Amino acid sequence: MPPPARRPTFAGWLAETNDVTQIFLAAGRIPDLINMAGGLPDPATWPVADLSALAARAIADHPGEALAYAPIEGLTGLRDLIAARFSSPGLHLTRDNVLITSGGMQALDLIGKVLLDQGGLVAAQSPAYLGALDAWKPRYPRYRPMCLEAGDFDPALALRDAQFAYTVPNFSNPTGRLVGLGERRALVAAAEATGTWLIEDDPYGTLYYDGAPLPRMLSLSAGGAAVYDGPVVYLGTLSKELAPGFRIGWVVAAPDMIQALISAKQGSDMSSSGLSQRIAHEAFAMGLTERILPDVLALYRARRDALGAAMARHLGDLFDWEIPAGGMFVWATARDAALDTDRLLREALAHGVCITPSSVFDPEGRNRRSIRINFTLNAPDKLDEGVRRLAEATRTTLARAA
Repeated sequence: MPPPARRPTFAGWLAETNDVTQIFLAAGRIPDLINMAGGLPDPATWPVADLSALAARAIADHPGEALAYAPIEGLTGLRDLIAARFSSPGLHLTRDNVLITSGGMQALDLIGKVLLDQGGLVAAQSPAYLGALDAWKPRYPRYRPMCLEAGDFDPALALRDAQFAYTVPNFSNPTGRLVGLGERRALVAAAEATGTWLIEDDPYGTLYYDGAPLPRMLSLSAGGAAVYDGPVVYLGTLSKELAPGFRIGWVVAAPDMIQALISAKQGSDMSSSGLSQRIAHEAFAMGLTERILPDVLALYRARRDALGAAMARHLGDLFDWEIPAGGMFVWATARDAALDTDRLLREALAHGVCITPSSVFDPEGRNRRSIRINFTLNAPDKLDEGVRRLAEATRTTLARAA
């Protein structure tokens, strides 16, 4: 009997992926492990009774929309609601400015498909969101890091010759940093001057715990046209406002960008879930997200403060950090340059806690001195215990490196 034929190898980019996302999504199945790695909302914030009623009504009252294939661009009613939601003085949006996606991650994938050539240049806020780096990895992009807080940062120079620029201005994933109004204006001006698309990824825009929300870059680039036709491509998601399982996101952008993304989406999933879209439509129409937001903010604000207190108790001699004004994460940098946070992740898992190392937010994987810690998923007592375990793991890792 002849030997079996050898199968072709997998695509080369798969050899360069990381397993960190799989680790923290699987962490919930590890007994007694405290997961502080992912950007995970607390299930207690989900309005289960309301959503159950909306799901039943969506199927009973709108079976054609809920159960059939939806239009590629999304249900008309939902697109109209999102256009109205993000319109502002001088910013006129219609359904032609809106595409519904299967979560925020699909929006990132589609951006790569329509804007990024093989080996193309991306100007990316640094450190950069892991999901975006994963979405664009098959195209082997080159990255120009944008350190927006640096005193010598030149937005026009950073955007020049880039196929697009990528930012998370509201409580950046991973650092939790809030990009200031002046920086936002400068980025928009640079995008307009250079003709570069400016991606404004905004999953945390409703999660302000301190201070009033800053204007979106989308609004700053309004221009007063009858239909928005500017350079900002705004990405949003229902995952942090309502529940992640719906896998509903949206893109708000110039009509020609929306048409390009529709073409890419056609070859991706054909259409996002009609049932999820109908539920999202009703949730927005009845003001459900606005109704639950105050309780969500109160819960997460208290947990942010609890994490800060726990870090001061257990990690004050090991890391430096700043408490963010919103979002889901604290970014901590080791005081000792000998600490390799990739190794710390493995040691932390052995101690019963999961965090995210900084290397996965660096396209070249060289930043191994920081960690991202989530505070939204766990109650204060678990946050304190998780940080205590993390301190033990850090000291063990440092001792082994000595």
